[in-house]
Amino acid sequence: MLFDKKYIGVDIGGSSIKLGLFNIEGLLLAATTQPTPQPPMPGAVTIAICEAIEFLDPTNQAEFVGISVPGPIDSFGRIARISINLPGWIDVPLADWLEPRLKRKVILGNDGNCALIGEAWQGAAVGYQDVILLTLGTGVGGGVMIGGQIFTGRNGAASEPGLISIDLNGFECNSGNSGSLEQFGSLKGLKRLSDCEPIELNYRASIGRVDAIKVWEKYGQQLGVGISSLIYLFTPQLVVLGGGLSSSASYFLPSIRKEVNRRVQNVSREGLLIRAASLGNGAGRLGAAKLAIKCLTNNLIDAYEA
Repeated sequence: MLFDKKYIGVDIGGSSIKLGLFNIEGLLLAATTQPTPQPPMPGAVTIAICEAIEFLDPTNQAEFVGISVPGPIDSFGRIARISINLPGWIDVPLADWLEPRLKRKVILGNDGNCALIGEAWQGAAVGYQDVILLTLGTGVGGGVMIGGQIFTGRNGAASEPGLISIDLNGFECNSGNSGSLEQFGSLKGLKRLSDCEPIELNYRASIGRVDAIKVWEKYGQQLGVGISSLIYLFTPQLVVLGGGLSSSASYFLPSIRKEVNRRVQNVSREGLLIRAASLGNGAGRLGAAKLAIKCLTNNLIDAYEA
């Protein structure tokens, strides 16, 4: 029976690979996380995924696997076109590599898109039709939803908000761009403002340390510049901030909102909400599982559309 099937969602990150076993309603039945191989070459990551899935689902309950990959995916969900923060990831046929090893059907999705699918299904974006999501972590990824549909563009490579330029003479990016939003909104960008780890900055801000508060304010201001450009393009109802750094959102959201209000005309931000994701680091694997449900079962479950 279709409604008895299980699905696996995998989220490949620069530092960890997160996996979950879900039912068709998105209930997490089992989970595991393991470090991403270093260096995260395609072959090593492929082996790591196979081993992790064998550990997560040794009795083969799930026959469908969705995988969240950082970077654009081809329009068929088979090939990881490029992942600028993972060495060697250029036109990697990951689905073709995994299917014969796993003996399960595999679909790939961009990590930002998967996170947005997860948040739209069960998180901060439930009930919204026009949404921008940014993932703040090793890099800055993201996704765009227009009219309830994920926008992927002509060849699957659209919606890379972390790569828009916000500084003509800014730091070089692995994409070949310079001054990209990723260089200001990623962990590396935060490190340029302070030598402290995010957890230490959180603690210092929580006890009222002015230096830490100012770091978070500056970080939020930088994000606000890039988000303002995105708002002008898409005029969303909602901007969601996900990824590892979103756990610190309470310290930088006020300066993002202030910058957006300063830069964006009222008509383009009318009714706009900017908030942190509610699923934390689980959004990507949930969204990847939802992608598997939608794509690999031929959209038979319309009631569960995000």
